[in-house]
Amino acid sequence: MSPRYQYGGQAVIEGVMMRGRDSAAIAVRRPDGDISVKMRDIENSKRPSVLKAPFIRGVVMLIESLVIGMESLMYSANESSEEEEQLSGGEVVLSLVMAFGLFVLLFIVVPNVIVAFMQKHIPSVVLVNLLEGILRIAIFLVYIVVISKLEDIQRVFAYHGAEHKTIAAWEAGEELTVDNARKHSTLHPRCGTNFLLIVMVLAVFVYSLLGKQALGERIVSRLVLLPVLAGLSYEVLKLAGRPNPSPFMRLLSAPGLALQNLTTREPDDSMLEVAIASLMAVIEKDQAAGDAAVRQDD
Repeated sequence: MSPRYQYGGQAVIEGVMMRGRDSAAIAVRRPDGDISVKMRDIENSKRPSVLKAPFIRGVVMLIESLVIGMESLMYSANESSEEEEQLSGGEVVLSLVMAFGLFVLLFIVVPNVIVAFMQKHIPSVVLVNLLEGILRIAIFLVYIVVISKLEDIQRVFAYHGAEHKTIAAWEAGEELTVDNARKHSTLHPRCGTNFLLIVMVLAVFVYSLLGKQALGERIVSRLVLLPVLAGLSYEVLKLAGRPNPSPFMRLLSAPGLALQNLTTREPDDSMLEVAIASLMAVIEKDQAAGDAAVRQDD
């Protein structure tokens, strides 16, 4: 029988971060070949019920993922490099701030600057926002294609594939071994790539409700409504990631799955070992917590 809990993760530099019920594990391949594993508590089960409500939980997950992702990237960058090459906390924060700035510039400012000039000649608000959405998706695809040519990014994408294969093996009820993980696909319906594409598609419909806006209003409204889009997209992603999803959900997931052909690579055995170490760490933590809860009830 397949496990009920849906584990997820993130590829980092020379490693993989996996999230469990109340913890996260970051496994990284060190320069000496050893695997370093760091645990982090999350305590999902102790959250107030309101933060677990549909739509709200998506916003909470987005914020939490950004925080954990930043910590994971900093840890992996330092663990995977020689001591003299390690980054300081300030350097990592600066890099992330610059990355967020690039995101805002490419996916919010640029599309809206273009359509702000074009909407003077297009009477339909729906058509203007459709054009904005198409531009955003086109920029995203070009961005993915460009960065996928970088050698370091290709290794991160291979660890991304290792993450998916390992989770798929676990969800199939198989023992977590390199051979079992190897036979699974690098594509997964709950991937963050799917999430981003769902956000961009839903954005067309949400932004169309705002009517005609000036350039400044367009940019500010897009930033303000990001949490709303995150909440909606998270619920769609949860539905798409269930076993035996409906034909409509499979159709909605198809573009994101196709895009994962760019954001994942076939991992080697050493990468699968790292992903397995990360997932095993959170599984063992969950099982230990479950055993402790049973003993308290006895």
